[in-house]
This record gives sequence, structure tokens and C-alpha cells, in this order.
Amino acid sequence: MIGIQYRRLGRTGLKVSPLCLGSMQFGWTADEKTSFAVMDAFSEAGGNFIDTADIYSRWVEGNDGGVSEEVIGRWLQTRGNRRRMVIATKVRGRMGPGPNDEGLGRKHILEACEASLRRLQTDTIDLYQAHYYDADVPIQETLEAFDRLVQQGKVRYIGCSNYSAWRLTEALWTSDKHGLARYDSIQPHYNLVHRAEFERELREVCRAYGLGIIPYSPLAGGFLTGKYSRDGDTDSVRAESVRGSYFNDAGWKALEAVQCVAGELGATPTAVSIAWLLAQPGTTAPIIGANTVEQLQSSLTSLELELTREHLEKLEKASAW
Repeated sequence: MIGIQYRRLGRTGLKVSPLCLGSMQFGWTADEKTSFAVMDAFSEAGGNFIDTADIYSRWVEGNDGGVSEEVIGRWLQTRGNRRRMVIATKVRGRMGPGPNDEGLGRKHILEACEASLRRLQTDTIDLYQAHYYDADVPIQETLEAFDRLVQQGKVRYIGCSNYSAWRLTEALWTSDKHGLARYDSIQPHYNLVHRAEFERELREVCRAYGLGIIPYSPLAGGFLTGKYSRDGDTDSVRAESVRGSYFNDAGWKALEAVQCVAGELGATPTAVSIAWLLAQPGTTAPIIGANTVEQLQSSLTSLELELTREHLEKLEKASAW
């Protein structure tokens, strides 16, 4: 990504690389040595934007969460490059057995932030995000807690993930009414075979209020890489999840269009799928994951790919919702 044009995060002055490195796999499917190698390669290519969450990888037996943040923290200290990197993390999920060890209430947000700062070995989180909505807590309380962290200098910007259009609008209006820090970005589930959820209403809210858009799952769990076929083996847990979501006529139609465009351009389906997201107005940086440096390089090639209007039309027609 050397020589790339960095993008502003929504209306803010924060500039980030057009691809964000996701880290759910760090300390789980990618050990620490491999995770360091992936981050090294990403940084050497010009990437400066890394996303994590405190709950990564709490779902693994014997894992209390925070592992990804710890790996990133050790990498930042070892490489001495904290000032150059933009670090984003998330809060909301359960991090302990107590009733206040999860959620978006003031107590949990303030305590979770301190814990993330310790694990990341930094004084400030560049982008602190609500991982998903908490219907048990008034949005004003959530935003007041985030605002306090911004005022204290522990957080620079705040964002959210997995918010519906009306929830996001409520949050933006609450910030405006009470003079609180507001969400400046959102992480939506968005890709060529999962468009309606974001495009139906949420996209227009983001454009109207100047939010940065950081799509996750740009490859639809690997479906858009082309590694699955209609009659292929899907015995793995991951494959069964992908099957339930995308193994249908609409999914295969979209994938065939991706493969067709990839063939015309001499590119991979991975690069085409990510390049389509990069071409969408308002997109800041799709989140890419990588268990190896080779997987990372495959995603990085999307930045060298220019889709023509005809290519975009072909992809959008095939994946229309």
C-alpha cells in the first residue's frame, strides 16, 4: 500500500489506510509469531489501521478474552511504532462473571477502557467502539461515558458496530442535543452477497451525518474467495455457517459475476470483492483478516485493481437485493 491515498475517517481529521487489518484471529487461529509477521507486512505496505475488540478470543475454551489486544500491545511495544498506527478496539461483550462485566453502561465502559489500555500498552485508544447495541442502557448514559473518556484523553474518537439505522440516528441526535462526543464511524456487515441490511437505510444515515464506513466480513466468510463450490465438501463448522448464509441461487449468481470480472482483469475473486467495497461512496476501509502473510497479500492486491463502470454494473446487477 506504499504510495496509497489515505482516507479520512468520516468527517474527522483522522487519516487511515484504505484497508483496516482485523485481528480476531490473533492468538487464536494465528499464533503470536504469525500475528507479528502479518502486522509487520501490513505496516510495511503502508497500512496504519488495526481493529480489535476486548472479547477476542473469549469464545475459545480456556480463553478469558483480551488476547488479541495483548498481542497487538506487545507488537506495538516491540516495534516502537505506536504513534504511526491507528488502533481501534470495541467494548460491549461479556468479560467476566459479574452482572456489570458486559454492556454499555457507564461502569462497564469506563472499566473496560482501562483494561483495554493496559492490554494494548498505550495511553490512548484512537477509535473506541460500541460493539453492538445495548437495549438495557439509555443511549445518553452510553454516550456520556464515551464523552468522559474523550475528555480525559483516553479515547480520541468513538464509533459503533452493528447498529440499525434508527438506533444510530437516535445516538447522533442524543449527542447533538446534549453536546456529547458522537459516533464518527460504524462497522456494518457489508459485502457483495450481504447488501440489503446496510444499503436499505443505514447507508443514507452514514452519508447524511458524515460517518466513516468500516465494513466487516468483506469476503462473506470466505465465500467470495471462490473456495467453495455448489457440490464441494462443507464438513467444517465454518463451511456450514457459510452454507447456511450464502449457498443459494442469489449467492452463486453473485459469485459467478465476481469470478467473471476476476477473469477479465487477471485478478482474484478476493481482490475483486474488496475492490467493489472500496469503490462504494463513503467507504473508509474494509476490514480484512489474515491468518498468514500470503492471505494478507492477496487482499492487498485489491488496492491495485481498478473496476470499470461496466464491471461495477455487472457486479451490482448480479448481487441486487
